[in-house]
Amino acid sequence: MEGNPDQPKTPEPTAAPVAAAVPPKPAEVAIAGSPPELKLPGAAPSKGGSVLLFGRFDVTGVIIKDVGMARYIDINPVAVPHTGGKHSSKPFAKAKMSVVERLINGMMRTENFTGKKLKAYRAVENAFGIIEKKTQRNPLQVLVDALQHVAPREEVTRLQYGGISVPKAVDVAPARRVDLALRYICNGALEGSHKSKKAIEESLADEIIAAANNDVNCYSVAKKEEIERVSSSAR
Repeated sequence: MEGNPDQPKTPEPTAAPVAAAVPPKPAEVAIAGSPPELKLPGAAPSKGGSVLLFGRFDVTGVIIKDVGMARYIDINPVAVPHTGGKHSSKPFAKAKMSVVERLINGMMRTENFTGKKLKAYRAVENAFGIIEKKTQRNPLQVLVDALQHVAPREEVTRLQYGGISVPKAVDVAPARRVDLALRYICNGALEGSHKSKKAIEESLADEIIAAANNDVNCYSVAKKEEIERVSSSAR
């Protein structure tokens, strides 16, 4: 049955407007191809555990027992101990430089290694390998122990009294103790290399191991004992 054509048609109901999609938050946007981040309960993030000294030695867990020297011995993990002298014009900036790099710079104090940074770098790297092979210990820990045994606590200075020079024993500052310890170890390694046919890396390794064991027969420990003996007589 057909309806009346003159009768108005009932309007069809319109659909409700669809709400616009809310854009995702920046934190919820995932990068395509990136692996999901795994978070283990109670696990703390690693603090430089993946950085290896010279790309070979793990320096985590090194302990400095001397509280006074701890501030001036930098043992932070660094792959390549070479800063290009960026701390040279800043006072007390040596405390922020890796102690391994300071050892490398100490090896360049004589005519054999002056200006030969790569040669000194390779010598220290090979010496660390020899130390690890001989002692089965962390080479950086052996070096830190050697510095603590070699650093003098007293030295002699000269005081002027009316034109008369009088020796007087004084305490050594912690920063100077580290400087002197590095100097004695490097000088002892060079002296040992001159007196025998050993390579410089073998002489340096033997000097560090002997100093870590507090052996009075090595150059650095004997030098420290001599300075403290003279200073004790000038108290």
